[in-house]
Amino acid sequence: MTSFTLADLERKVAERASADPSQSWTAKLVGAGMPKAAKKLGEEAVETVIAATSQSRGELIGETADLLYHLMVVLRIADIPLEEVMAELEGRTAQSGLAEKSGRAVE
Repeated sequence: MTSFTLADLERKVAERASADPSQSWTAKLVGAGMPKAAKKLGEEAVETVIAATSQSRGELIGETADLLYHLMVVLRIADIPLEEVMAELEGRTAQSGLAEKSGRAVE
C-alpha cells in the first residue's frame, strides 16, 4: 500500500506549476490556461469511462491516475484548494446521496 495521497499530488502539482514549461508538462498545462486544462480533464474523464467499461483493471488504474492528476491541475488553475473539495464531500456524508439528490432544485 502506498502512502501517497491526493494532498501529496496537490503539493507536487503546485511545485511543478511554476517550473520551466519546457521541462514540465504541469507548468506547460498551467501556462496554457483553464480552457486547455479543462479540455485535457474532459479527455481523461472519457478515457476513464472507456477503461471502466472495458473492464481492464490496469487501464482503469492508469486512466484514473491521469484523471486525478488533471483534476488537480484544473483545481490549481482555479485556485481551489483540495481541502475545500474535501470539506464539500465531508458535508455531503451527513445524508444519503438519494436524500441529497431529492433536495436539489429540478433542472
